[in-house]
Amino acid sequence: MTQSHPRISKAVIPAAGLGTRFLPATKATPKEMLPVVDKPAIQYVVEEAVSAGLDDVLMITGRNKRPLEDHFDRNYELESALQKKGDAGRLAKVQESSDLATMHYVRQGDPRGLGHAVLCAAPHVGNEPFAVLLGDDLIDPRDPLLQRMVEVQEQRGGSVIALMEVAPEQIHLYGSAAVGPTEDSDTVKVTGLVEKPDPADAPSNYAVIGRYVLDPHIFDILRKTEPGRGGEIQLTDALQQLASDEKIGGPVHGVVFKGRRYDTGDRGDYLRAIVRLACEREDLGPDFRTWLRSYVAEEM
Repeated sequence: MTQSHPRISKAVIPAAGLGTRFLPATKATPKEMLPVVDKPAIQYVVEEAVSAGLDDVLMITGRNKRPLEDHFDRNYELESALQKKGDAGRLAKVQESSDLATMHYVRQGDPRGLGHAVLCAAPHVGNEPFAVLLGDDLIDPRDPLLQRMVEVQEQRGGSVIALMEVAPEQIHLYGSAAVGPTEDSDTVKVTGLVEKPDPADAPSNYAVIGRYVLDPHIFDILRKTEPGRGGEIQLTDALQQLASDEKIGGPVHGVVFKGRRYDTGDRGDYLRAIVRLACEREDLGPDFRTWLRSYVAEEM
């Protein structure tokens, strides 16, 4: 028997990472501002949160991340120049990012891992459930993962994580979840979590991807969580405690995602994400696909 739980309205986006895999491009430009076709990656993430009904967005930033704030702020000089030119199309694109959501920012300070970044959101979030979206995972808006996760949390309480089946030899790149069935085909009960296990030790090939809906009790656990893998405070370790003891902050469930996900976490996947999204664009796709076919044929 399910019951209704408090409505979620806040999203947290950790964006304090250094982006070392994309150097030298990220020496002075935040990795979240790297363009995916013609929008920075971070805008896709904020748009996803808003589409799920979460228009109160807190971004966890760090040094040299001021361009993130500027992107979601007004640029009066640019807007005025576009207005004078009568360029309504580009003006609308410029204003779109500043009108998306109510944006807030807090600096992480010391880079002590994802768990610590989430803990920085505690004063803003308070005592209510909230979503966490990682910028390396772009979810296609035609496959509303976060919206489904919010629904599950509101029905079942506790926390909800996004899971995706991966090849066994890839599970060492992710957190791995031990799961049990529920009455919903796309939802599982999470009974345990391991951060980046050896394939032989992984409890399953269900990988944790970068979307979470968390019970606020996670903050109490994170305050007591010792640094784990990589010397960082791991969100996975805190979620493992919630999964092992429902009395702390309710159960942990997983929504199994089978939709379109664009991984921008490394250079190769970043390029593949751009190609895939460009091919699917109505304004770019036809010409780009024709060129791509020709290019591949020539190279073969």
